[in-house]
Amino acid sequence: MKIEQLRDFLDAKAAQYNQPDFIKNDPIIIPHSFSKLQDIEIAGLFAAILAWGNRTTIINKCRELMKMMDNSPYDYIRNHQPRERMQLMSFVHRTFNGLDLLYFVEFLQHYYSNVTSLEFAFSSHMSEEDENVEKGLLGFHKVFFALEHPERTRKHISTPARNSACKRLNMYLRWMVRQDENGVDFGLWNHISPSQLVCPMDVHVSRVATRLGIISNPKADWKTAVSLTHALKKLDPDDPAKYDFALFGLGVIEKYV
Repeated sequence: MKIEQLRDFLDAKAAQYNQPDFIKNDPIIIPHSFSKLQDIEIAGLFAAILAWGNRTTIINKCRELMKMMDNSPYDYIRNHQPRERMQLMSFVHRTFNGLDLLYFVEFLQHYYSNVTSLEFAFSSHMSEEDENVEKGLLGFHKVFFALEHPERTRKHISTPARNSACKRLNMYLRWMVRQDENGVDFGLWNHISPSQLVCPMDVHVSRVATRLGIISNPKADWKTAVSLTHALKKLDPDDPAKYDFALFGLGVIEKYV
């Protein structure tokens, strides 16, 4: 497929799925339940981190978690007492359990006592000259695990240092950074450019991208995610992550193989 044909095809697919109707069946519905910046950041982080498996189950588990935080996650994070955290020990989603959740809450309470937005946990490690968000992801991983933490929890925050595709964190960054008139992504963060985003990559996206000839290596790792994004920048250098809608829709919804 020639580059002009590929651009037209993926632009059409991105426009098809990047619509308000997409929200109701996607984990992004969880942060869309809130209006305050910090509520959106916290709900979005949990929705992204828990986003593996069946989407309906993910949404239900995230709603369960938000209810445990009185449907006011920022207020809960900032003002709850440490003894109140024990109610969270009953939470579990796949390999993410109450012990992991306790550390996430401890980190967020510590972080928000010093900084107003979670954006700076990523953006403070980056510059405008950076090609992509790799330094932001590396920096976030370091900041997140700066406190004493359970070793098991490290598997829930990925890093390019281990050649992970960082799919869930890249999806979270897409939600927070991208902005357009369609209202799916929030576009609340201003210190990271949409052009620096890396396209979230999982097995579905890598399969579709390989089928379309965008990448030659179907392995869903950091190197391939960067390669995919580099190719997508040839289609839209300012907003390559918008094609996540197209590749996800083709792979998960349309079963394009």
